[in-house]
Amino acid sequence: MVLVRGKVRIIGGQWRSRLLTFPAIPDLRPTPDRIRETVFNWLGQDLTGLNCLDLFAGSGALGFEAASRGASQVVMVDADTKIYKALHETKEKLQATQVELKMMNALNFLNSDVRKFDVIFLDPPYRLELLPKLLPLLPSHLEKGGLVYTETKSHWTADKHWCAKHSAKAGAVSYQLLELALNG
Repeated sequence: MVLVRGKVRIIGGQWRSRLLTFPAIPDLRPTPDRIRETVFNWLGQDLTGLNCLDLFAGSGALGFEAASRGASQVVMVDADTKIYKALHETKEKLQATQVELKMMNALNFLNSDVRKFDVIFLDPPYRLELLPKLLPLLPSHLEKGGLVYTETKSHWTADKHWCAKHSAKAGAVSYQLLELALNG
């Protein structure tokens, strides 16, 4: 069986139009261009000085997009060896010194790393339904006023600790930008 590598294009910033390649792996589905454009419109296009976490990096589309738009640090986490290798190749190709790669399980990362981030991209494989398990771990990793991007296969509502600052749907994909609720 031959695995075909996928490609996705960075849509904005210093690496605009550069192609990212990634291995063909079940559950790996890059956030489509249209959705990324909306998300980065919500975030304000220019992420200069922000620290970002791409917790299920996959193709790297969200993390490299954030770095391309000026984020000062982007930590990209993925547990798959093939994905990690592809992310490393892309990091080297782009000379993305602000990108830090971690090959580890997302839950282990959250339980062992104490850093705080301005934006957390949370797009786990849909079938695992991990958002209810992951969201309670995120407040200690968010800077004051920090935001969490989530993407799910169907409509999903966060618990009372979160409120949706923005939300939209594209085809079967629901996505939202969450912030901590004041009285959560």
